Amino acid sequence: MPQIKIVGVCGSGKTTLARGLQTLGYDAQQVSQEHSGVPDLWRRRHPAEALVYLDASGPVLRQRYPLLNLDDGYLEIERRRLAHARQHADCYVMTDGLSPEQVLERVCARLSGMGLPPPKRPPI
Repeated sequence: MPQIKIVGVCGSGKTTLARGLQTLGYDAQQVSQEHSGVPDLWRRRHPAEALVYLDASGPVLRQRYPLLNLDDGYLEIERRRLAHARQHADCYVMTDGLSPEQVLERVCARLSGMGLPPPKRPPI
């Protein structure tokens, strides 16, 4: 089963995407790279077949999570921590204006284009 790792700024949709991909049978996990000083944390422990990078603008993130302190300075720190992953990402999605379903569709299309269609699931 192909392993998919997901990175991105806080509030970009990593958890929601991971759940959606898992429902389709992918071994998907989010990596809290934005909180780590280890530039390549995303590729440690079980290298992935694909790396997905989710992004969102500051205004959208603050609208999604108004109680978090996601000011531009903090988001810049997160993006610096994510720079290595962004450079190596197989799929980049700016989630502004997209529903979770649309993000999932875009990522699945890219994964299929990479030869990683959803795994076949046995009939129930």
